[in-house]
Order: sequence, then structure tokens, then C-alpha cells
Amino acid sequence: MDQRQRPSVRHFDHCPWLFAAEATEEQRAAQRESQRAIGGDSEVGERCYVAESAAVFPDRLRLGNDSYIAAHAYVTGELTTGTDCTLNPFTTVRGTVALGDGVRIGAYSSLLGFNHSMSPDRPVFHQPLTSRGIKVGDDVWIGSHVIVVDGVTIGDHCVIGAGAVVTKDLPPWTVAAGNPARRLRDRRETEGGRVDRGAGGLLGRGGDLRAQRGADLSLSRFADRARAQAVDLLARCWDGELYVDRPGAAPTVRAHCDAVEIADLLLGRAPEPLTADEHVKRLRAAQDPATGLVPELGERPPMMEDDGFLREGAALYHVLSVGYALDLLGASFPHPVCGVRDMTARQLVERLDGLPWRDGAWGAGAWIDAWATAARWNLRRAEADGVRPGTVEALFGWLLTRADPATGMWGTPGTPSPGAGRLQVVNGYYRLTRGSFAQFGLPVPHPERVVDAVLAHARDSRHFGAGRENACNVLDVAHPLWLCTRQLGAGVGGDGYRTAEIHAWAERQLSTLLPRWQDGRGFGFGPGGSGPGPEAGLQGTEMWLAIVWYLADLLGRSDELGYRPRGVHRPEPAAGSALARA
Repeated sequence: MDQRQRPSVRHFDHCPWLFAAEATEEQRAAQRESQRAIGGDSEVGERCYVAESAAVFPDRLRLGNDSYIAAHAYVTGELTTGTDCTLNPFTTVRGTVALGDGVRIGAYSSLLGFNHSMSPDRPVFHQPLTSRGIKVGDDVWIGSHVIVVDGVTIGDHCVIGAGAVVTKDLPPWTVAAGNPARRLRDRRETEGGRVDRGAGGLLGRGGDLRAQRGADLSLSRFADRARAQAVDLLARCWDGELYVDRPGAAPTVRAHCDAVEIADLLLGRAPEPLTADEHVKRLRAAQDPATGLVPELGERPPMMEDDGFLREGAALYHVLSVGYALDLLGASFPHPVCGVRDMTARQLVERLDGLPWRDGAWGAGAWIDAWATAARWNLRRAEADGVRPGTVEALFGWLLTRADPATGMWGTPGTPSPGAGRLQVVNGYYRLTRGSFAQFGLPVPHPERVVDAVLAHARDSRHFGAGRENACNVLDVAHPLWLCTRQLGAGVGGDGYRTAEIHAWAERQLSTLLPRWQDGRGFGFGPGGSGPGPEAGLQGTEMWLAIVWYLADLLGRSDELGYRPRGVHRPEPAAGSALARA
């Protein structure tokens, strides 16, 4: 990569949240050395960033994991932080200050945990310093240009408006502003002024979700609402003969499969107006017997590569979508996927070596997803020659020996793209592991490092900033976190690896997602060029319904939904897919 294209240290100093996703190995090494050079009794947690331009001269520093000190911040005295704390540019933190988890301090704010005596018998500069200290709870947002004076305690979940001067303690959940700061309201208040004092966060255990529009949405209410509207939203996408993703769009194979998945998830049956047998007949007839692939409606069967299988195109995803739609309907493909059946282990390894890992990890992962899923369908057939001997073993051997031990991923995870960070690598990881390790029920390599990489990616505001989330990007974080935490044995509410951070991320996503449901229409996919866009349709609805389940299950609450994905996004290994059968 051209050195001029790499984000500079000055760039990271002012935008430190981008460091985890974009920094080069040289920049990471320099940051580690810079952290070791901090004076005093200092301990800096994992995945932290301390700006080179910051003046950090502590007597004692304990910087929690995933925290940062940004450009031109001034830190002296004793500072202790929890995880995910941020001191934004030009903040001042002096004296004795203790921050909980998830504290955000805006630019130009000052936390002054010390004071001067001011007895009238001598000049102030001759008088001793005093310090009672400042304590800030968990999940606190302190706006820009705020001053917090010595002796103040700010409770959990408080929000302090820009320019405030905080001179007295603030109880939990206070929204305050002004000079001196005064209470404006309780953060949990709805538009009608009611306060849910039993809430344990944005998503209280057993409580209601505080929707952005002020509505009360519990998981069970959301699921009931979706079920009650399922028939109408499916009918909206039936043009009289075929399924479309949304009114006005062209009919597609995927739209038909999404309709089958949604109906199974919410209604437990095939979508009307066709019977289950009619759905099966149409989907089975779409398979090309010569290749075993399903072309797009109105298109000719795709041309195969020299080794007999596709490299890219809609027909690759149809291996997943049509195969699982038939599976939900109690049927299967009438023909084997020939390119997988006929491919030798040597040909497979050559194809794996030739995939675009450096600049197209998503496409590489999507290819493996399709190949492994096709192998799964072939292995279910009665014929004994569904795959060549040793090919499935070759796939997993290749993957296990080429996973990056620092991230658990494939591609070029150590050198994120300056334009997109780790988007390609993380999204490719989801597709790859969905079709291979998850579908075959095998453990993924280096699960702790995967969690680290995925959580770092999830902080990339280019993909997860307000209004920027789409279904692919959120699913491609939620599923790896779910897969790895289950493998690591992280119990709900337990002490599993980075469990608190995973729970906080899942809560934030749910609080943003559920209010986006459009009555009678479902979910829109979201912004970005990788999907059908923000208009509500079948693809967005199918994907987000599955995402809601994964997010809820990360929190131990998926039972409240009353549904569980059984198709493309199923959490369990595919039945009958044991590696031994290969």
C-alpha cells in the first residue's frame, strides 16, 4: 500500500476510534512503545490508544481495555478508568479521578479532582492542594466544554449537557445542564413523562426496550407484532405470479426464498397463496440439472470455471437460499451440485489458494460458504458419490492451517483497508465460517482473537455510526460473536471473555433496530451498495429478524421472541452434516 494512503499518527490522535481498524503493524508497534514510555505507576489495558500529542504525566494511571486518550489531552495525578472510556481531544483530567465502564468525555472538558485552599492569611499560590476526588459511574456521557469540580460523584447512566459546570453530586440516570448544572429530567422518561425505575439499562432484564421514538417495545411484543403482520407483508411482495423483494422490484429467486424463510419463522408454514407442494415444485424446477446450480429468473445457467464450479454470481448464493428454502419445506434439490461432486481435493486446494484473499476477502468467504453448503446438500443425497473422498477434509485442513493466529481470520486482517477498515475481512469471516465451521458443527480457531477483531471492527463509525448500519454488516458481527462465545462457554451474565462488552453492543443494536420495523412492511436492509437499500422488503426483513434473534440470544433472552431461525441463518449445525460422512 502506498505510504501516502495510510492514516497518519496525527489522524489517529484526533480520531483514535479508527486506530484498531486502520493502523499498520508499524503504527501499532510504535503505539505500544509509546504506552510503555508513559511515566509514573502506569498500566494500559488491551486495545487502547494514547495520542502522541497528549500530555500524559500521571502519578498513577490505570487505563481500562478499549479506552483512548485523544489529541492534546492533559492528564496528571491519579486516573483510573473502566473499559470503553474515551477522553476526547483537548480534555483535561487532573487530581484523583475514577471512571466506570463506558464513560465518554467530550472535547475541551475538564475533570478537576483537586483544589487549592484559599485561606485569607496568605496568597493562594502558597497554599496547599486538597483532593477529595471525582467519581463517575458506568455509561456516562459528559458533553463538550463541561467542567466537573473536585468532590463530585456522577451516578451511572448520567448525561451532562455541553458547557455545564457540575458542582454537586448527580444521582443515576440524571440528564443535567447549565452553570451550575441542574437536573433536567430522568434519562428513562418517555415522552409522556413516565419513568421506568426498574430498567437495568437500555434493555433491562425482563423489562421493556426504550425505543428511540419513545415507544415501549419488549422483545415478546415485537415478535407478536411481526407475527400479526406477516401475512400482509408477504402479500405486499407477491405480484400475482412471483415474489418480489418490494413492490416495483423485479421478481427474483431470492425473494421467493426469503418469503419461505419469513413465513416459516413467523407463521410456521409455507407462505400463501401457494401451497407447500407448489413452492417445492417451483424451487426444484429452478435447478439446472447439468450443473446443479440455480440461475436467476430469466437467465441462462452460468458458465463454469475449469474446475467445474462458479467463482461468483447470484447462483452461488442460490445454493444457500434455495437449498434452505427447500429444506424448510421438507424437500431437497433434485440434482447434485456437480462442480462440488466432481472436484478433487487437489483442485479444491488450488481454488482456495487462488481466491482473492488480499483485496476481496468477502468474495473468498462467500465462495467457501457456497461450496461447503453445496457439499452439505450433496452429502445428504442417497448416492455415495456426493463429494470426492478427502475434499471436505482438505477444506478444513486448508482453513485451519491458514487462519491468522493474531485475529483468527483469513485474508489480510493485519493491514486494514484505509477506505473500509476490516469490513471485507470480518464480513468474509462470517460467510466463510457460516458455511464451514458452523454448518458442520466444528470449532473455529482462535475464538478469543476473533472476538477482539470483531469488537474492534464494530467500533468503526464508517459502518456502525448512526444511520449507517445495514443488515449484512450487523449480522457479520453478531454471528461471529455468538459463534465464538458459545464455543468459549460464555454463560449469560457470567464472566466469559469480554461478555460485558458483547452484551453492551447487543443492547445498543437492539435499541436502534426494533424501532425501525415498519408496520405491514417489515424491515429495510439499510444503506450501502451491498443490498437492496433502505426501503422495507423481504431480504431486509428476513435478515433483520434473524439478527434480532442472535442479539437477543447473546443477552440470554431469545426465548422471549418465540421464534428461532431454521434456514440460512440457523444457529445449529445442519442436520446430517457431520464431517465423518465425507
